[in-house]
Amino acid sequence: MVVKTLSSPFGGLVRTRTMIALRLLGSSFPRELSRVLVTPVSAVSRALAGLERDALVAGRLVGRTRVCTLNPAYFAKHQLDAYLSRLADADHELREQTDRLRRRPRRAGKPL
Repeated sequence: MVVKTLSSPFGGLVRTRTMIALRLLGSSFPRELSRVLVTPVSAVSRALAGLERDALVAGRLVGRTRVCTLNPAYFAKHQLDAYLSRLADADHELREQTDRLRRRPRRAGKPL
C-alpha cells in the first residue's frame, strides 16, 4: 500500500509545493522557485498568478524581478503559516532543497 505524504490542498501539487517553498524561503522569485521545485518556470509562474488571484501570495517588482511572498494581509495568516509548516515537515526533499539554497552573493574573487 502506498501512503501519499503530500496532498494538494491548494488546487494542485505545483501550487501546494510553491506555497510550502515560499513559507520556507520567506520570499523568492519564479526562476528560483522553479530551480528549488525542479519544475518549469512557466508552471511556477502560472501557479503564482493563481495564488495571487486568490490573495494567498503577494508579489512586488524589485527592479525587473517579481518577488513573491506569502500575503501578510491575508486574514488567516497565522493559521496558514502553521499549516504550511506542518506540510513542510512531510516533504523532506523540499526542505533539504531550500536549506541548501545560497541566499546571498559570494565575495568577489573567492574561489569556488
